[in-house]
Amino acid sequence: MTLDRDHPEGAIAEAAEVCSNWGRWGDDDVLGTLNFLDEAKRRQGAALVRRGVSFSLSQRFDMDGPQKGWRRRTNPVHTMLDTGTDAALGNQGFPHGIGGADDVIAMPLQCSTQWDGLGHIFDHGKAWNGRAAEKVVTADGDLVTGIEHMAPYVAGRGVLLDVGRVVGEDGELPDGFPIAEEHLMATADRHRVAVGRGDLVLVRTGQLARARRDGWGDYAGGPAPGLSFTTAGWLHRTEIAALATDTWGFEVRPNEFEHAFQPLHQVAIPHIGLLIGEMWDLEALAEDCAHDGVFEFWLTAAPLPITGAVGSPVSPIAVK
Repeated sequence: MTLDRDHPEGAIAEAAEVCSNWGRWGDDDVLGTLNFLDEAKRRQGAALVRRGVSFSLSQRFDMDGPQKGWRRRTNPVHTMLDTGTDAALGNQGFPHGIGGADDVIAMPLQCSTQWDGLGHIFDHGKAWNGRAAEKVVTADGDLVTGIEHMAPYVAGRGVLLDVGRVVGEDGELPDGFPIAEEHLMATADRHRVAVGRGDLVLVRTGQLARARRDGWGDYAGGPAPGLSFTTAGWLHRTEIAALATDTWGFEVRPNEFEHAFQPLHQVAIPHIGLLIGEMWDLEALAEDCAHDGVFEFWLTAAPLPITGAVGSPVSPIAVK
């Protein structure tokens, strides 16, 4: 695909037509590319567990997170409702000396490690599978493709493509680096791993490691390495179930067109039906994969079944 940087509309329309999965799984589909992740693929993923070592791929959910308030996205606010002090002072009113603690959290659903649901992005008023956006997501939430539908299914064969290590310097890609199909394929070849139907693909850029070292800065919404718009065909052709990155926005920023905002999202979610993960912590897993040379594993990453949500926090676990 050749990019005309002055005409995002035409490129998006072309990619949307070529990569469309509308109707592929019927008019009532609510899972998109998760349909590729079937029982056989889960058995394949489960068989990859050899050592029993596990890795959390989630950032922490706390006030020290990356959000700066853009689009009203804030870091989580954690508040205690009952504490040990209340118990010690006898303020809780429980019998025979028992006490307890309770807490509450307030946060945007996409403030840290998360999935973008199928109701998150529209293209010219159309949601996933060609539905009218205004009939899918209302003030009551996503009435059709709420992320709760995906909760039972996101578990299977995970594949790490550590593009930062293979293509970058010192294990990291610079901000603004567009990851093209050739980079993804070269990384898969270097790792001696195949990527295909039903896989849960993780792409490490190294940006999160840099943010942890140098400070959050503009990690949330600023320049970043990420997938090039030209990878839309690869995302469609490989029939992967999902793709997650260690960056805020999945695709390269600044975007590759003038006067554009997240054009790959505009194709990947409403047209391909792709489940997209962002702000995943891939560092410990990547270190282990580099050490033992194994870049495939069992991965479970169920979204919280929040009725009508267009995104969800997630605590992914990779097991090797």
